[in-house]
Amino acid sequence: MSTNPSPQETDHRIGTALVVEDDPILALSIEDILLGAGSPKVTVCASTRQALAALEKEKPDVLVLDVHLVDRDDGWAVAELVTQLGPQPPRIVFSTGNPGAIPPAIASLGTVLTKPYAPEALIEAVSGTRRTGLFARIKGAISPD
Repeated sequence: MSTNPSPQETDHRIGTALVVEDDPILALSIEDILLGAGSPKVTVCASTRQALAALEKEKPDVLVLDVHLVDRDDGWAVAELVTQLGPQPPRIVFSTGNPGAIPPAIASLGTVLTKPYAPEALIEAVSGTRRTGLFARIKGAISPD
């Protein structure tokens, strides 16, 4: 049973998404949230290797990336790669239990969500409505989103 907003209830379009997550339950949950929020296609990969193969076939609008994967502990290398995919790289959302482990230069490439996070936070991040600047980070440190 899904409690995610239907595409009709959202006022934004997410676009296609690539989810790189090695926890199968979390990957399915993220996929369900994105499809429920209006993404026309979600591709799920469990490893950096699978993600790179998927990126060779198509360029997603959004990349949701677990940074500690089963095959590499620096999953953010995928984020570095997608920034080279042309003038409009995919929106990047880092999904991690340890945000401090992401180098600041890498974290600045996208939005960092700390696991566990609410479905609404993911939708905001992938749709570009989540604010990620200094004041938003300070607000997040003072009170939960």
